[in-house]
Amino acid sequence: MNPADWSCDLRSKVKTQALLKSLCLAMLLPLFVSIEGFAWGPTAHRLVNNWALQTLPPEIRGFFEANRQFLLDHANDPDAWMEKDRYERKRHYLYLDKYGMFPYLDLPHQFKPAVEKLGSSRINRNGLLPWHVGEFSLRLTTALKAQKWTEAKEAAADLGHYVADAHDPLNTTSNDDGQLTGQTGLAARFGMTLIDRFQGFFIFRPAPAVKIDDPTEHAFDAVLEANTWVNQILLADRLALEGRHDYDDDYYDRFYTQIGSVIVRELNNAAHDTGSYWYSAWLNAGRPALPPR
Repeated sequence: MNPADWSCDLRSKVKTQALLKSLCLAMLLPLFVSIEGFAWGPTAHRLVNNWALQTLPPEIRGFFEANRQFLLDHANDPDAWMEKDRYERKRHYLYLDKYGMFPYLDLPHQFKPAVEKLGSSRINRNGLLPWHVGEFSLRLTTALKAQKWTEAKEAAADLGHYVADAHDPLNTTSNDDGQLTGQTGLAARFGMTLIDRFQGFFIFRPAPAVKIDDPTEHAFDAVLEANTWVNQILLADRLALEGRHDYDDDYYDRFYTQIGSVIVRELNNAAHDTGSYWYSAWLNAGRPALPPR
C-alpha cells in the first residue's frame, strides 16, 4: 500500500471511530437524561420494597412474600416510564421551596383546593408526588377489592416506588441535583453511588406496618420530614469535597460518614411506610382472602 492509500485508509478508520463514538453517545444520552434530577437509584428502591415485607402482619405477609421477586423486579418501573411518558417525571417530586418557608403553609394538601388557589400550571410544574401516592394507594385498594391479583402486585410495586421517593430529601427541593448551588451531580452521588458503595453497612429495622387513615396526607408528612435534611446533605457534600478536585474514594468515605445516617433513616422510614400502605390498602379493600401467590 502506498503512503497516499495508507493515509486515506487511516482517515477513514478515524472517521468511522468518531462516528461510532457519536452513535454511542446518542444512544446513551436518553439514559443520562432519565436519571438526572432524582436521587434514589435502582438499589434504593429494591431495598425499600424488600424490607417493606418485614413490616407486614401475618394475615397478608404470605402473599407478599410469595411475590417478593416480582416486587423487586418491578420496583423501578415508574422511573422507566419517564422515557415514554413526558408527564411522569412530575409525579416523582414536590418542590416545596417553591411555596415559601417550612412548613409551607401556602400549599393546600388537598389537590382541588391547591389548584384553585395556586393554579394548575404551578402545581404541575412544582410536582405531584404526595397526590400520586394517594392515587396509587387507591389503585392498590381497588385491585385487592376486585381480587385482581396481578394488578395488585403491579400496583404494590409501583406504590412502593413513589413512597420511597417521598422519603428522598432531594425530591423535595428544586435544587434536586445541586445545580443551584454549584453541586451538580449531587442526586447521583447521594442516592445512587453512596447506596451502591455502602449498602452492606445498612441496618434495616423498619417499624411494623400500621393503618394509614389518609394516604395523601401521610405522604405530605413524609415529604415534609424528608425536606428537613436538604441543607445537611448540601453541606455534607461540600465538606466532603473540601481540599479535593474530584469525587474519589476519599470523598465518598467522607460524604458517607457525614450523611450515611440520613440515608439509612429515610430508607427505613420508606420501608415502614410502604408496608403500611400495602396493609392499609388491604384493610380498606375489606380484608379479602389473599391467594398463596
